[in-house]
Amino acid sequence: MAKIIVITSGKGGVGKTTTCASLGTGLALRGYKTVMIDFDVGLRNLDLMLGCERRVVYDLINVIQGEASLHQALIRDKRADDLFLLPASQTRDKDALTLEGVEQVLQALTLDFDYILCDSPAGIERGAQLAMYFADEAILVTNPEISSVRDTDRVIGLLQAKTQAAKNGGKVAEHLLLTRYNTQRVVEGEMLSLEDVQDILAVPLVGVIPESESILKASNQGVPVIHETTAAASIAYQDAVSRLLGEECPLKFVEPEKQGFFSRMFGGRK
Repeated sequence: MAKIIVITSGKGGVGKTTTCASLGTGLALRGYKTVMIDFDVGLRNLDLMLGCERRVVYDLINVIQGEASLHQALIRDKRADDLFLLPASQTRDKDALTLEGVEQVLQALTLDFDYILCDSPAGIERGAQLAMYFADEAILVTNPEISSVRDTDRVIGLLQAKTQAAKNGGKVAEHLLLTRYNTQRVVEGEMLSLEDVQDILAVPLVGVIPESESILKASNQGVPVIHETTAAASIAYQDAVSRLLGEECPLKFVEPEKQGFFSRMFGGRK
């Protein structure tokens, strides 16, 4: 039986789709058959992150409305044989998503996959609620800024009240993933610290992704940053995958970098 994980956030632009692409890739590279579903109807982006936008023929709405089979709509990733994408529609309205249709798609996918990652639209409207409704686990993606953290707190409320697990007396397991973390800016008081965010949200931490130009570069090339194996962001996502799988893994990139003699003298940064 597949594990269903929703990647969600209250605020847009926090790195949610980037996170979905890298975590999905990381799971697939570990040998787990993984499918990612893009729930952001009308604003499809996950296919761009994977560099497969030209291969999209059918989408999630086509499958829900019986216009195509899952086999026709699923796209196999170019770099990881165990990774698949079910893209969102760019031309349909979010109202085309139905609870019954989403349930049927997920039930069919659980027969063939180990992990199903649901890339949720930002916010708390219908598309986001459908993306999280059947989830077993949730990865809450947030930036270290108060507006992002506050909006994430609202999403936690939905997970605890509006999901199938909550209605059945259970709970969606929550994980916090902090993105765009810059230790120097934390020291200078320009962003919240990891401890600040954890104190506000009280959600177990699955990863801290450092602010990195490699993420933007990889996204523009249609390659999940986790493939850039020596980049700090890639290492952080690899560690997040390990923690998601229950492995012990020390946190990296959460302490300010120590500057050498010449950096201190001339103001340079590594």
